[in-house]
Amino acid sequence: MALRGNLRDFTVTQLLNLINLAQKTGTLVVDGPSEQAHIAFRDGKLAYARIGKEDNGLAAILHKANKLSVNQYRTIGERAGNMTDKELGLLLINAGYVSQDEILLNLQVYFTDVIRRLFTWVEGTFRFENELLPPDDRINVKLNLENLIIEGSRQLREWETLQDEIPSLDLALKFTDRPMTNLNLSVEEWRVVKYIDPKNTMKQIASAAKLNDMEIRRIIYGLIQAGLVEMSRPTTAPLQLNPKMFPTQDKQEQRNLINKLIGRIQKI
Repeated sequence: MALRGNLRDFTVTQLLNLINLAQKTGTLVVDGPSEQAHIAFRDGKLAYARIGKEDNGLAAILHKANKLSVNQYRTIGERAGNMTDKELGLLLINAGYVSQDEILLNLQVYFTDVIRRLFTWVEGTFRFENELLPPDDRINVKLNLENLIIEGSRQLREWETLQDEIPSLDLALKFTDRPMTNLNLSVEEWRVVKYIDPKNTMKQIASAAKLNDMEIRRIIYGLIQAGLVEMSRPTTAPLQLNPKMFPTQDKQEQRNLINKLIGRIQKI
């Protein structure tokens, strides 16, 4: 099966379905706008996944899952740098840090998350390489694709809705005249709200808040549906966005922040 093409013509969900039905063994290589992903399969089941240059070694995955402390993670990096993941996994099991089931479960969660991130990729190319097998030095899993395919199909329908409602991220946002009281926004929503200004495009806000296209559209769609913001054309030069800023968790400070933002917009 020669499988290569463009994500505009074939979605990741459709690719997974083909690989699943054909029970393929090999690696799906996806080149996105800024990153490359490798998804390895064995007999149509997910075996391994990585995206970009992020550290996807066993120690890093277990550390992110809070199975290894910071000190344990650093010690492993210093003393077990030349170990393969299989050797490290056996060492951790024998030392009583984690069980075999915990290792496999956390790898499955991580690999599944990689696939979920690919669902948001709508630009790029792909190719399936039969001769590129799952890496021998990494611990492979054997995960059925059916649930991921169903989830991907649902997310594709959501993506189509979001594209219809928010056709371009080059538009800006402004607050409506609706009074904002008793707001109960999530941390991610506050990260977006603090940057709302007619001078800032949604694309710039997404970059500052470190959100992908799906995430920024999903948050903005919710704010629009709640009647809190509306889309507008960007005005003059954008503000300097500082991604290191983080919204306060204090409710009173949040209300003060939003009132200041509204006041600033109304004066423009």
